[in-house]
Amino acid sequence: MSRMPSATLVLASASPARLATLRAAGVNPRVVVSSVDEDEEVAAAERVHGPLGPADVALLLARAKAEDVCAGLRDDADPSEGTLVLGCDSVLELDGEVHGKPADAAEATARWQRMRGRAGTLHTGHWLIDERDPKDGGSGGMVGATASTTVHFATLSDDEIAAYVATEEPLHVAGAFTVDGLGGAFVTGIEGDHHNVVGVSLPLVRELLMELGLGWFEISGG
Repeated sequence: MSRMPSATLVLASASPARLATLRAAGVNPRVVVSSVDEDEEVAAAERVHGPLGPADVALLLARAKAEDVCAGLRDDADPSEGTLVLGCDSVLELDGEVHGKPADAAEATARWQRMRGRAGTLHTGHWLIDERDPKDGGSGGMVGATASTTVHFATLSDDEIAAYVATEEPLHVAGAFTVDGLGGAFVTGIEGDHHNVVGVSLPLVRELLMELGLGWFEISGG
């Protein structure tokens, strides 16, 4: 029998794929998009810590988005509503380099010319903040981790790359590909969590919830 979740999840991401993945798993989050300048956030961190690895970049941005949304929610939050905020960010690692969304069609084309027939690693950072009231079990804690999945790409012809880029899908997603959309035909294999490639690792979210003392069904209607 389905039951009402005891905590509300706020998704700090504009990604339709992340939202659809959560909804398919029984979670219906409220979406609040952050105002984080991703390039400046990474640049500021690297000025302090030096160059960041791809997995670190994903986690840094996931945390920045979650904290930015939390700061905005605190001003207008309903104290009766138990809220958890989840920030996510994905980057593709290829040859040790970080690749997010392509800036334009030329960059997407060049990216695919490098990726075809090869494998890359899709890193998705997850950052979960417990904004629930202490009387409702809220800890005020925050936890985060990065899930990494190896993705194998088909050997596309130049014409196929041009046709795919012309759809504009690659311009709107990290790594310039999807596995759940038009780009699915060009992904020949995955090593790791499929959901992570879509943009949110459900098993990892469950683990983060457990670290905060919550069960999966406390945010879903299961």
